[in-house]
Amino acid sequence: MGKKRSYYITKHGSAKTAFELREEEIPQPQSGFIRVETEGFGINFADIMARKGLYQDAPPTPCVVGYESVGRTMDESVIGGETFPAGTRVVAFSRFGGYSTHVLADERAVQPIPEDMPLGEALALAVQYCTAYHCAEERVSVFPEDHVLVQAAAGGVGTALVQLLKRKGCTIYGTAGSEEKLKYIAEQGVHFPINYRKQDFAKVIKEKLGKRGLDVVFDSLGGKSYSDGFKALGKGGRIVGFGAAEQVDGGLQVINQLKLAANFGLFSPIQLLMNSKGMIGVNMLHVADDRPEVLARTMKAVVELWKAGEIKPVVGKVFEAANLAEAHEYVEGRKSIGKVAVKW
Repeated sequence: MGKKRSYYITKHGSAKTAFELREEEIPQPQSGFIRVETEGFGINFADIMARKGLYQDAPPTPCVVGYESVGRTMDESVIGGETFPAGTRVVAFSRFGGYSTHVLADERAVQPIPEDMPLGEALALAVQYCTAYHCAEERVSVFPEDHVLVQAAAGGVGTALVQLLKRKGCTIYGTAGSEEKLKYIAEQGVHFPINYRKQDFAKVIKEKLGKRGLDVVFDSLGGKSYSDGFKALGKGGRIVGFGAAEQVDGGLQVINQLKLAANFGLFSPIQLLMNSKGMIGVNMLHVADDRPEVLARTMKAVVELWKAGEIKPVVGKVFEAANLAEAHEYVEGRKSIGKVAVKW
């Protein structure tokens, strides 16, 4: 039957020195779980943070990270109350362990997918589109007359958010750091692309909207981006935070952690109440842990949207597994647009 191959993070640090390929026994069947022999896995920014020792939810080294896999079930499986034969093609969300040729995923975190769904697009659905859907469809309501900002709009979750928001007919503002990415997000549906390296997004929005402000901000950066986004909200506005990418540039030193916390800003419930503003945090790993039924319905929803042609994940690049370090450097260097995938 062969062995399972997995890329372990053996020590925190650079992509070139952190990984080691190991062989192990293929996991045995377990009640409530589905075994999947994988075609490939996705790279998310949380993986970069875990490799650098900046992600508190990551297991201690040596460990296998990765949240999403695409492959085929190894056994007859029950998914959403329906029985599927061995060999069914699926996308799977796992609590780490994704950088493997075989994964064991909670049956509620597995969704059948069409045979013609490309690997990269399928991988994008598991974390990036589920995160975006949960943020924009379940945690806040967005209406056609709303003005909405998406930070890092060229990234995987950013692309997903823009596509979901475009369906609602709202006015979309998006930030990116290069002319190539600005052109890309405009093509995706951003009405007002903003180069955050050359422009202060808060000033740009202030000039366009005045006192009205934004209705919703989706922020994956954290720190100063978050506090400035909150200030750009109008009365009744909401900010949804689902990441802290700014942390990667600072590291774990106490002074950098204090700086990150200070950049987020201090907020009082009275301040929120008086200005009718809201702050929402999203961590899909914890949603999957504590509310697996939410993840199950979200995964099903995004697969159905793909089938209906209402969303179209953009795949920036697909790497061979042997080039995993290069894939990490590509994402860490903020070169990526859309989803970055790795195939075995």
